[in-house]
Amino acid sequence: MNSKEFKAAQVDLRAPPEKLAYSVNEVCHSLSLSRTTVYELLAKKRLRSIKIGVKTLIPADSLRSLMASLEMEAA
Repeated sequence: MNSKEFKAAQVDLRAPPEKLAYSVNEVCHSLSLSRTTVYELLAKKRLRSIKIGVKTLIPADSLRSLMASLEMEAA
């Protein structure tokens, strides 16, 4: 096999891996919402959460679902 036939996969090692879940503070920052609003969305079941010890995490797919539903409501 010559070198023209084989290409190694190019991976950017500096790129951070995609997050699976976000803290409440990260959600507040990324969506520009207050903590109160995020906790209201959790109480209304518009966002799902996972508890690990005392830490509340919001799965990334839950954030995507919220954003999709808000876009549908706005249309």
